[in-house]
Amino acid sequence: MLRGLWKLVWLEIKIFVREPLGVIGTVGIPVVIFIVLSRMLGLRMRPAPVDVPRFASAELPIFMSLLIVVSTVLSLIAIISIYREGGILKRLRATPLRPHTILAAHVIVKLLFTALTLALMILAGRRYFPIAPGVPLFSFTLALLFSTVAIVSLGFLVASVVPTARFAQPIGSLIIYPMIAFSGMFFPIDSLQPALRAIAYALPTTYAVSLMRGVWNGEGWIAHAGDVAMMTVIFLVLTVVSARVFRWE
Repeated sequence: MLRGLWKLVWLEIKIFVREPLGVIGTVGIPVVIFIVLSRMLGLRMRPAPVDVPRFASAELPIFMSLLIVVSTVLSLIAIISIYREGGILKRLRATPLRPHTILAAHVIVKLLFTALTLALMILAGRRYFPIAPGVPLFSFTLALLFSTVAIVSLGFLVASVVPTARFAQPIGSLIIYPMIAFSGMFFPIDSLQPALRAIAYALPTTYAVSLMRGVWNGEGWIAHAGDVAMMTVIFLVLTVVSARVFRWE
């Protein structure tokens, strides 16, 4: 099974790389946005660190990491929809590979490109947005990958019910992007009205932002055990629902 999984992972990587728009959207755009924002804000960061807005000094890496996750999820929704409409999923299901192996290969590919995008952002932005020596980059990368897995499960649910590849990106965008506004990225969740606050606490992006922000600021994973637990529960619930409603053709 593992041999078939890694062969499929390698095949999906080659297919993904051969599609320029997918690479640009998933990898290129987040890196370019980070460079532009880093250049705009980072230059002010050096001569007068005290005057740097909080978004530039602390929140920009978290925001860009969240954009990486969103780009990854939207790419997954589009690919699954295209595969279904083109009959590729149906043919893959007819092979000896098990369904969960096929889906796991897509998740692994997305995690690999998520890690690659983060690495490129760090390398490209270090001139304008130097990272403090105390930032635990390895731990933050794990937090980003863990958050990606949790939110990708929502992408699978959307991809399970989206009607055609033509509507995959618009529907995915309408669902995923508003989640950023309720993630606590721009304002405290406790300041929301009770109904909106309940929605925010039901979204995986809320716990992803809390975990990545805490790890970036040097807090341990134990301090965010609640965030990890909630994302795990959300992942399990959405995975079970996706398995029941997923359409292979």
